[in-house]
Amino acid sequence: MAWIYLLVAGVLEIVWAFFMKKSEGFTLLVPSAITLVTMCASFALLALAMRSLPLGTAYTVWTGIGAIGTFVLGIVLLGEAVTPLRLIAALLIVAGLILMKLTSTS
Repeated sequence: MAWIYLLVAGVLEIVWAFFMKKSEGFTLLVPSAITLVTMCASFALLALAMRSLPLGTAYTVWTGIGAIGTFVLGIVLLGEAVTPLRLIAALLIVAGLILMKLTSTS
């Protein structure tokens, strides 16, 4: 169950990061509210996952899901640049996540 909590927490991190961008520095009410609610939910689920997963594994996977998800959303929805070096960096993050999962004892 911890891995499910962690996966959902990571997805919520993507949501709050995206809506933080859309909040224009917390000047728009709805995106700001979505940011804060999803941020709290993401942290709560991360905390639940950390009950049985090692700290380093849980935090690394959580931030990795958020990093890759926001990277993809930035490209797809916000028109951010796709360059070979950015793609390589993203692939290295994914490789690190896979290795972290494979070496986890929980």
